[in-house]
Amino acid sequence: MRKLILSTLFLVIIAMMVYSCQSSEQLKQDIYYANGRDLYIKHCQNCHGSKGEGLNELAPPLTDTVFLKENKQKIACFIKNGASGPITVNGKKYDGKMPDFATLANIDIAQIVVYITNTYGNKQGTYSPEQIAEDLKNCK
Repeated sequence: MRKLILSTLFLVIIAMMVYSCQSSEQLKQDIYYANGRDLYIKHCQNCHGSKGEGLNELAPPLTDTVFLKENKQKIACFIKNGASGPITVNGKKYDGKMPDFATLANIDIAQIVVYITNTYGNKQGTYSPEQIAEDLKNCK
């Protein structure tokens, strides 16, 4: 009986260790997410809200998973260069002006994008500074 209990305990410990291990990609995403949350609080939360709910007619919410998925390559441009003119999110028109954050490095923007696209009901995975650089080349 004692041998059975020890064997079971050993297997449970091994299973917990294997389950708790993360891939390097998941670990990187988790780090980007945590840093992105801090950057979001500092630069974005004042307008987009602590829960991504937006600000009345001025700043759109970040809870529309379809909009974010369809426009993921434009998010870096919005952050780096700001945005103006009408935008429709979740069927609602917004016409505020978003300030630029031109001083943010590509890694900072990548971390914000990872946070935004993996919070508020979004699950879009990782995003790299290299992807940000490529997206910024295509800003209109």
